[in-house]
Amino acid sequence: MATAVEPRELAAPPAWSTIDFISDLHLAEDTPRAFDAWRDYLVSTPADAVFILGDLFEAWVGDDARDAEFEARCIAVLRAASARRWLGFMVGNRDFLFGRDALEAAGMNGLADPTLLIAFGQRMLLSHGDALCIDDVAYQQVRRTVRHPAWQAAALARPIAERRAMARAMRTESERYQAGRPPSQWFDADRATMLAWLAAARAPALIHGHTHRPGDEDLDAAHRRHVLSDWSLDHGAPERAEVLRWQAGGLSRLPLAQASAPR
Repeated sequence: MATAVEPRELAAPPAWSTIDFISDLHLAEDTPRAFDAWRDYLVSTPADAVFILGDLFEAWVGDDARDAEFEARCIAVLRAASARRWLGFMVGNRDFLFGRDALEAAGMNGLADPTLLIAFGQRMLLSHGDALCIDDVAYQQVRRTVRHPAWQAAALARPIAERRAMARAMRTESERYQAGRPPSQWFDADRATMLAWLAAARAPALIHGHTHRPGDEDLDAAHRRHVLSDWSLDHGAPERAEVLRWQAGGLSRLPLAQASAPR
C-alpha cells in the first residue's frame, strides 16, 4: 500500500544558480579510480551546491572510525570541498551510520529522507530511493532493523574491527541475494509510492538513486522521476559516472568531464 511521507523542506538561497546531484559512488579502499574522480569533481564543479543522496561509501561503520586512513582521506576531501560550496548529505543503505560527528568534521549538512528542495521557483523531491522499493519485503525488514536507534546503539558499541567484519558480511550477503535473483525479480521503486510521496510534497518531480538504473521516466501526466547514476570506474566493470545538474533552465545529465567544465 502506498504511504505518503511528509518531507523536510529546504529552500535554496537565491544566489544558487547551479545545483548538482550525485549518489551511489560506493567509495572504498579498493575503488581508487572512483575516489580520484570524485575528489577531482568536487574541486572543479561549478555548482554552488552538491547534494549527495546516499551510498557515498561502500560501508561506514561509525563516526569513531573517521580517523582511519581511508575514512580520513574522504573527510579531508569533503572538508576542503565544503569550504568552496554547500554540501548536503543524505544517508543510504550502505552508509546509514554516518552521523552528526562525521557531518561536522566534513563540513556537510545532513538531509532527511525525503527532502523537498525548493529552487528556481520549482519544487523537487529528493530521496536515496531504498525506502521506495517496497516490493522487496526482505530488504525492507532489514532496513527497519538497522535504522532502529537501539540496533544502531548496540552496533556502535562493538569494536571497530568487529563492525568492519559485520559490514563485509552484510555486503557478501547482499551480493549473494542480488546474484540469486533473475532479472524478472529485480525490485524498482514502487510507482504508487512515488506518486504518493510527490502528492504529499506537492512536487512534480523526484530525484533518487539506489537502483543503479539511471534514467528519466514519466510516472503519470503530471509527475516525473530522475534516477541518478551509480559510479562504476573500478574492477573492470563497464564505466559509468554521471552528475545530474539543475539550473533555472531545467535538469541535465552530464558525464564527469563535462560536469567539471568551467561556467
